[in-house]
Amino acid sequence: MAGSYEDRDGFIWMDGKLVDWRDAQVHILTHAMHYASSVFEGERCYNGKIFKSVEHSERLRRSGELLDMPVPYSVEEIEKAKYDMLKANGWTDAYVRVLAWRGAGDDMGVAAHRNPVRMAVAGWEWGAYYGDAKTSGAKLDIAKWKRPSPETIPTSAKAAGLYMICTMSKHAAEAKGCSDALFMDYRGYVAEATGANIFFVKDGEVHTPIPDAILNGITRQTVISMLEDKGVTVHERRIEPSELEGFEQCFLTGTAAEVTPVGQIGDYSFEVGALTRDIAESYETLVRS
Repeated sequence: MAGSYEDRDGFIWMDGKLVDWRDAQVHILTHAMHYASSVFEGERCYNGKIFKSVEHSERLRRSGELLDMPVPYSVEEIEKAKYDMLKANGWTDAYVRVLAWRGAGDDMGVAAHRNPVRMAVAGWEWGAYYGDAKTSGAKLDIAKWKRPSPETIPTSAKAAGLYMICTMSKHAAEAKGCSDALFMDYRGYVAEATGANIFFVKDGEVHTPIPDAILNGITRQTVISMLEDKGVTVHERRIEPSELEGFEQCFLTGTAAEVTPVGQIGDYSFEVGALTRDIAESYETLVRS
């Protein structure tokens, strides 16, 4: 599948039914287009099974609640919608995007209680998020923006509005020849990449930021459990930018990124070492098991 995302063959699940890809449209006065009232999930289907599918559906509903936007479908209904979409398109390996948003309705201002919450499920066939970085290591810029305080926005929600600075930061990174950008949080601690959590390795132990101002990714949680099962010590803590110089390895985790090694962040270099390769290979095995 290639070309513009608005002009493709296939089906998208939308508000309870499958519609032709090109007919999956919303009105220009959709509240989410003006006020970012939307939440979403990104998931991968491997060999006909969506990895951690129920956990993603549960998080979608939690995100909606955090935005005062209850998703009008149960976890079971969301699960059925995802698999109905995959079946209609004949896919067993695909990326799945579930989106819930405030639609157009009687309100057109900041408040939108009278506008319906809608939901759609789309998908597409998608390869490695960072291209050949899985072998050579991704190159990251350091973003000028910072992840916001949880006192300013619900940072534990997977909300569209939280990604505005991600888009700008990734554009700036790509202009410098980088794959992605690393954020610091509002306090100045190492936070995450634009769409992935980050891990570091030093002396055989792993260090990763506490998710108190970033999304506690489902892949992040999975990888921590895998590392601990392997007997690797994982430190969830606040990481100062000055510590980057002392880490030996680095990798990113996320549904799209899976487990991707990092070779460089700004002026700091990292080896694509044995621990990183091992957890990446183990994750590949797990999601296809």
